[in-house]
Amino acid sequence: MSRLILRHATLLDGLNPPRPEMTLVIDGERLHSVDSGQVEAAPGDQVFDLKGMTVMPGMINTHYHATYQDIGPGALPVGMEAPPALQTLRAARNLKRALDAGFTGVISAGAPYAIDAGCKQAIAEGLMEGPRIVAGSRDVSTTGHCQDWWQWHWGPGSSAQTHIVDGPDAFRRAIREEVKRGAEIIKIFATAGHAVPGVVGKMDLDEDELRTAIDTAHSRGARIRAHIANRETILTAARLGIDVIDHADGLDEECIAAVLAKGIFVVPSMLYVSRVVEYFSGEWKSHHQQELEKMHRILPIANGAGVKLTLGDDFGALPLSHGSYADELEYYVNEVGIPPLDVIRWATVHGAEMMGMGHELGQLKPGFLADLVIVDGDPLVDISCIKGDRGLKGVVKGGRFVHHQLGPGGSA
Repeated sequence: MSRLILRHATLLDGLNPPRPEMTLVIDGERLHSVDSGQVEAAPGDQVFDLKGMTVMPGMINTHYHATYQDIGPGALPVGMEAPPALQTLRAARNLKRALDAGFTGVISAGAPYAIDAGCKQAIAEGLMEGPRIVAGSRDVSTTGHCQDWWQWHWGPGSSAQTHIVDGPDAFRRAIREEVKRGAEIIKIFATAGHAVPGVVGKMDLDEDELRTAIDTAHSRGARIRAHIANRETILTAARLGIDVIDHADGLDEECIAAVLAKGIFVVPSMLYVSRVVEYFSGEWKSHHQQELEKMHRILPIANGAGVKLTLGDDFGALPLSHGSYADELEYYVNEVGIPPLDVIRWATVHGAEMMGMGHELGQLKPGFLADLVIVDGDPLVDISCIKGDRGLKGVVKGGRFVHHQLGPGGSA
């Protein structure tokens, strides 16, 4: 079997300083060797000279809505804005966009009609091309919560995107049903806030309901995440053993200690709120501006303390479009002041750990899966060179190029 050999590359994995003049040998779907020595090519080997280029592990988007397209305020419940077949085709297109942008893995933050699970199977069968997927559930929520889309012409209750339940027994059954439908990670709407309307500052389900949801997901081998945008609910969810906290508006130093103690992942997804502040006005803008400023202050503290922060946001929700995923890295570096190596760690090492694949993804080590990104430039000097319209020159998934702009011998 022919090998893929990448010579003279600078390696950047989010854990170590850059390693220049390195050679990677990929045999099959895995990295065979990573060292500074010369490797002789055998007949049939693919060889690229990557002088002046950086190789990183494939990035992971950990808050991904594959079906979202121009989601915004409107009369229809999310997930019922288009027929299931159309939403599936949109998801396939968006997943390919993620892969081409260097995101070789995505973790769902919710999707209707078991589309995530279906797309994952389609990729496995070779029917479509896309990243590695951790399939999500419908949003599990309670009666009267912001995701309970009551309209006079729709009526109350569950929808394609939202599973409305009340009481511990109902939560237990709902989680089991979502796992049965193919969900590998369960999405709970625990609060309003973070650009979601509702009563900010309270938890929209009872503690025993949340405890039951967490315990049931874990008993069925699934992980569980929650949309949380206030301090008290962060502390409650951490105490009960949630796996992932989405958004974490209201984070403070006590919350940081709580999530660190349990090894909980936090997905701040601040880019979307920054766009909301930019594009909207009035009280809506003012409230989110205040929340954004608080997160700007606390996030560097959380990062410095070692919280497992990751990338991922509500791409596909207005005004944040699919395909612009790498804008997140630029935002955290240039606007929030997080060091670029740390943000790359969020995108690679932490993302792989959140996928449950930290033992074989997210680092450039022999034996790891060869999911790679090739960048023309140095992301530590200019993080924007990761963006596809500038410096992204190649994406490898499972040892195979899925996208590249490299000429013969590796020249860009």
